[in-house]
Amino acid sequence: MSNNYFEVIRSGINTTFQDKGRPNLYHLGIPFSGAMDNRNYLLVNKLVANDLNNPVLEFAYQGPHLKYIGEKISFAITGDVSFKIKSKTSEIDGNCYETYEINDGDEIDIFSTNKSVYGYLSLSGKFDVTYQWGSCSTNTKSKIGSNNGKKLQNQQIIEISKINKNFNKKRINYVNTKIEKIRVIKGTNFDYFSEIAINNFFKKEFKVSKLSDRMGMRLEGTQLENIYNSNIKSEGLIKGVIQVTGDGNPIIMLSDHGTIGGYPKIAVTISADYDRLVQLPSGSKIKFQQIELSDAETLFKMYEMDTQNLLNQI
Repeated sequence: MSNNYFEVIRSGINTTFQDKGRPNLYHLGIPFSGAMDNRNYLLVNKLVANDLNNPVLEFAYQGPHLKYIGEKISFAITGDVSFKIKSKTSEIDGNCYETYEINDGDEIDIFSTNKSVYGYLSLSGKFDVTYQWGSCSTNTKSKIGSNNGKKLQNQQIIEISKINKNFNKKRINYVNTKIEKIRVIKGTNFDYFSEIAINNFFKKEFKVSKLSDRMGMRLEGTQLENIYNSNIKSEGLIKGVIQVTGDGNPIIMLSDHGTIGGYPKIAVTISADYDRLVQLPSGSKIKFQQIELSDAETLFKMYEMDTQNLLNQI
């Protein structure tokens, strides 16, 4: 066993290893997976001077409580997260988007995300994880990826394969903003829905259901009338596509979504809004706004530029 490792005192609700995901495998029925909130994933790796595709711990709602064993190392947490750093002589409240040093015997206790869903932890080194199809990302539904395709478990040991000892204290001022409207473009089955249903889709509020996870976000609200067929021949799906199930409720496909589906697709979430979409906890109210494809492309370029500017500040 490595001389440097974490002991998992409490695993948290849904803590997994993630990186950028697995591209170009949809034809094999394998979804992209990867970190849900890409910007926060990139920022946490940059704060500890890692390669931007390094494995991180992604946690939802309640995070893990970890005890560190080994030589001095630094770590950072991103998202809107409450956590403490505990040593033998002190206990401090941690700040997101700031690096900290921990020593042998210190603990990181991640209590919760605040009015959001996902947070990220990275350290100045590399978790010793296995790779499958070029990625360590854990997909618990398919049981693929690192940690045998499973969430972290209590009393588990997380080994660290290497440590970057060139520690420099870093911090960035970043605020996770809320999103009022989810911008979308027309889906391939947009015309399957009645004029009333389309009007309701863009004018009515929907509520994020408790039945949401890394696979999909179920919404509750006005049922959308399908005037053609509520079940169609299965077609390929992409991240962010919005299907309407047989009961008339929308479901947004997220990072671990199935690669084919037989429900009509009314719209697709634009990529620039995806990070903030996935951070909406159950009970959140959302509305949709239609835009054109050309506008979606422009907004994504702006999103990438903003992300790169943030990375350059670190």
